[in-house]
Amino acid sequence: MRKMLSKDAIHESIREQVQNYHADVVSEVEEAVKNNRIVVVGMRWNDSVWKARRNLEKAGLSFQYLEYGSYTSSWRRRLALKMWTGFPTFPMIFVDQKLVGGNSDLEKLLADKKLPS
Repeated sequence: MRKMLSKDAIHESIREQVQNYHADVVSEVEEAVKNNRIVVVGMRWNDSVWKARRNLEKAGLSFQYLEYGSYTSSWRRRLALKMWTGFPTFPMIFVDQKLVGGNSDLEKLLADKKLPS
């Protein structure tokens, strides 16, 4: 399991800042994951994001797509998602309220027929 600083290891003067870092983005993704079987979180101009969306469409699986900027914008908002999930890249794909990884992880699940429609 990935280590994270405990609340006690964060000085009280910045606790709220750390806790609320782009909390709106995290809440938006949490809500989408709660209300949709499959959610893809991505960014513009990212081939892996495009491939994941295409793979799901080819498999006939509907999904919710959330996009946060591009390589040159909104990186702080995406950073909040990376901090929240502990997953370092995009896309972030959630199935049945669980993070399953990125496009290569999705391709393995589809090949092993572990994502029923």
